[in-house]
Amino acid sequence: MYSIWIAYLLWFFSGCGILGFHRFYLGKIPTGLLWMCTAGLLGIGAFFDFFTLPRQVREANLLRALYDSERKQFNQTGNPNWRYADDAQARVLGNKKETTEQIILKIAKENKGILTVSEVALSAKISIDEAKKLLDDLTKKGFAELRVRKSGALVYVIPDMADKDEPLEDF
Repeated sequence: MYSIWIAYLLWFFSGCGILGFHRFYLGKIPTGLLWMCTAGLLGIGAFFDFFTLPRQVREANLLRALYDSERKQFNQTGNPNWRYADDAQARVLGNKKETTEQIILKIAKENKGILTVSEVALSAKISIDEAKKLLDDLTKKGFAELRVRKSGALVYVIPDMADKDEPLEDF
């Protein structure tokens, strides 16, 4: 874990941040090199770092913890066959299957925010009743809206991903 005190000490010993030693310490190698070559962006970046260093240390600690947890999880699986696509996908997903909500969001993204019960049931490999319940739950939570197409078909719309030009009516 990174320490705020060490980061400030390195900031001070690098000419009040001009040489960017604190950035190297936090794993920000490219900006550390930039600080070295430009004298801390002519001192402006070094001055900025003085005030934002605690936040930068927290972020570096969070990234380090995330990296360590992923590495630990991969080491526990002990799967040496990383060259195969299925194994690579399992590693990326952390050996967890996609949740139905993730599948629903992927379908919504592909269909410009519009979902039907049958599409969700088919893609998520669940029953139509389960798909309808999941979509109704998203509607109750405020993440989706139930609309009617001009043809009369009921669709669920995720407004964040919706195409604004699609002619739909509120239900």
